[in-house]
Amino acid sequence: MGFFNMFLTGFALSMDAFAVSVTKGITLKNINSKVAFKIAFSFGFFQGVMPLIGWFLGIRFESYIKSIDHWIAFFLLSFIGLKMILEAIESNKIDFKNVAEKDKYMEGISTIDNKEIFILSIATSIDALAVGVSFAFLSISILPICFNIFMVTLVVCFFGVLIGKKLGSVFKNYAQIIGGVILVFIGLNILNEHTGFLSKLFY
Repeated sequence: MGFFNMFLTGFALSMDAFAVSVTKGITLKNINSKVAFKIAFSFGFFQGVMPLIGWFLGIRFESYIKSIDHWIAFFLLSFIGLKMILEAIESNKIDFKNVAEKDKYMEGISTIDNKEIFILSIATSIDALAVGVSFAFLSISILPICFNIFMVTLVVCFFGVLIGKKLGSVFKNYAQIIGGVILVFIGLNILNEHTGFLSKLFY
């Protein structure tokens, strides 16, 4: 596989992770380059490792992986997204003494820990696992492809977080809800791409 094709593969696989990166950039408070790199590295790492795992699994588990990968991504992204929405709604029910107290509360729920980064990294890299399975049928070297996917995803997601940071100042208090809704829609889109359930639902 040539460099250009490897780049396109990495770019295509990074799009879900990019969208989630923008979402986290919108919702996180006090974000900086260090946090952006941490998120981007995690997304890139899993995007790069998953094809390798899929390649090793090969045809033995192909049918199992392709039958559940989209469901895993959908449930993980929806779980995080709904959690963000509910936390934002709950904050509106609390009787804060002043704006500063509410801002402090929102800063507390608008953070990201290692557990959430891990869940989002898995959710956005499931497709890469299935792609790795398909690579097992081709006479190609898997390691350069995995490294390329890792680097492309890292760069794309790093800038995604910073782009989200700029958008976050526009959405302000609605950022948490908007971010949660976006995650749920990303999950639905992944599910629809594999099952076409929306087409079946409306037609």
